[in-house]
Amino acid sequence: MKMFLIITATILAAILGLTLICVGFLFNDDAKRRMRRLLILIDVLILGTLAVGSTMRASIPPTAAEIFGDVAAVVFMAQLICIALVVIALLVRTIYRRLNKPVPFNRERRAMLAYGIFYPLVSTAASLYGNQVERNDTVDNRFDIPIEELPDDLDGFVIAQISDVHLGAYFSLDRLSQLLDRIAEAKPDLLAITGDIFDSVPMNDAAIKLVDGYCDRFKYGIWYCHGNHEHHRGIRAIEEGLSSTKIHWPVNRSERVDVNRRLYIVGVDYPMHSMMMPMAEREERDELERNFQRQKHEYMVEAMSGVPSDAICVLLAHHPEFIDDAVEFKIPLTLTGHTHGSQIGIFGLPLFPIFKYTRGMVKHGNYFGYVHVGNGSWFPFRLGCPPEIAYFTLKRI
Repeated sequence: MKMFLIITATILAAILGLTLICVGFLFNDDAKRRMRRLLILIDVLILGTLAVGSTMRASIPPTAAEIFGDVAAVVFMAQLICIALVVIALLVRTIYRRLNKPVPFNRERRAMLAYGIFYPLVSTAASLYGNQVERNDTVDNRFDIPIEELPDDLDGFVIAQISDVHLGAYFSLDRLSQLLDRIAEAKPDLLAITGDIFDSVPMNDAAIKLVDGYCDRFKYGIWYCHGNHEHHRGIRAIEEGLSSTKIHWPVNRSERVDVNRRLYIVGVDYPMHSMMMPMAEREERDELERNFQRQKHEYMVEAMSGVPSDAICVLLAHHPEFIDDAVEFKIPLTLTGHTHGSQIGIFGLPLFPIFKYTRGMVKHGNYFGYVHVGNGSWFPFRLGCPPEIAYFTLKRI
């Protein structure tokens, strides 16, 4: 947690520094000084509140945490968007001036961009949209999955998927109930939840009971696999709660679906070796990567033991790199999450593709993997990457 706060504070401080530089291109001298003072005051207050709040997190009411998170997200994302717009404008201006004849020198005009007020206004509007609108505007995405020699009674079988709900300040139990109601009304045969749902110790027991109450609304039940956040929030307590429910939660094992003797759901745990990679030194990171790959493979071998050779498997895994392992085991469909699709996208693609597979459908020959963009958020903002419910229809070919 301490390392997370240090990284967060460093990122936010860098955003502030870049914003102060960009202000110099948008306002004249007097307005520039006033705007910089205001930005420093606001950002320091937010950073200070974040630092104090982290020490007394348990005593902060959820509503207060949500309001603070919304304000902080809007402020810093507006600054980040403004930085991007100013950089783009400077590049365009530089290219234009190189392609056209020079104009008489004017220091103030050369230093400032035209229509300076446009940039903070558009940035704030986009930030508010991402925080208040798109983050809450869940879309339905539907896909056909062709499978060779699929039994007739599985032709048209529909699996719905949600992932990365992250119950807590930004995703309430009421909102989860509304999401499950919406999916149940679409009448898929089965609901898959690919981890990072039980992410609040005070809410987890109630959340498990809530999800359990929806099992009978799906013909073949609700199936779940662990994410990394379940490990952070007390995996043993979560498993104890799950053990008395109708929720299917295969951990490094498989389970046959009653619809057909050949359909199996395979579930694997989250390989926690991957969590330390970004913070490790290069040699240590290489060793962690090897351990991560080895642990993934071990989980798959354990999960697939006892699965009939003619089985049609669907793999539930939180980490998207299990897609590669699924291909080795000839699994037609793998459902994953974890990445949130980077939460910011452009033209349907993730703006920050920091994972091997960050968003959407992955196809290797006749094998399909899907990286869900998530239903919750790391921070309360999405732009070009709305939360989704994914539906997969199995098709005989």
